Amino acid sequence: MAQFAVIGLGSFGATVATELVDLKHDVLGIDSNKKYVENISDVLTHAVIADATDEHVLNELNIQNCDAVVVAIGEDIEASILCVLHLKNLGIEKIWVKAKSKSHHMILSHLGINKIIHPEEDMGVRVAQSLSYPMVSRYMSLDDDRYMVKIEIKDNLHGTRFQTICEYNSEIKVILHKRGKDLSYQVDPNLVLQHGDIIVVEGHLEQLRKLSNRFK
Repeated sequence: MAQFAVIGLGSFGATVATELVDLKHDVLGIDSNKKYVENISDVLTHAVIADATDEHVLNELNIQNCDAVVVAIGEDIEASILCVLHLKNLGIEKIWVKAKSKSHHMILSHLGINKIIHPEEDMGVRVAQSLSYPMVSRYMSLDDDRYMVKIEIKDNLHGTRFQTICEYNSEIKVILHKRGKDLSYQVDPNLVLQHGDIIVVEGHLEQLRKLSNRFK
């Protein structure tokens, strides 16, 4: 169990905070908006109405004892940056920040922020990927050109041999095959696919694009 603080309890911040609680972590939620705090106070370990742009307030909340802090302040870029500066002054090393714009992102980068989040852009990318590759239920970027993708087998591929789809391209690595509750980390080329099967593969984006055409 770790300790986290989420500053800004709007839609994005509240979602992050709630998910962390569901993952069995202690979460301190902070917002200057009484309504936001009251809406989530029963869920979080601690929820306080406070001004996160005041370094003394953050210090009194012992926020420096947290393993990481998420700054999810929404529209007020100045407040976000001021909050980040205070967190840095308090010696907090792991800070994740929601960025509102490119200029906001640039300033945060210069401040040495660990992770800069663009919720709207990230969701937009995921929606576009889902529309473009409907067989891919989830994906994760490993670096600029490599991805891990989870593929769900649909009716159109029921009864097809796995080998005829993948042809064991050396640049595509098959991570696992799941059927029901059964997991296999070594996929037989002669495996006959069934509707509902799940396959996780990893490889370069261009090769994954070619592979995706076979699943359509």
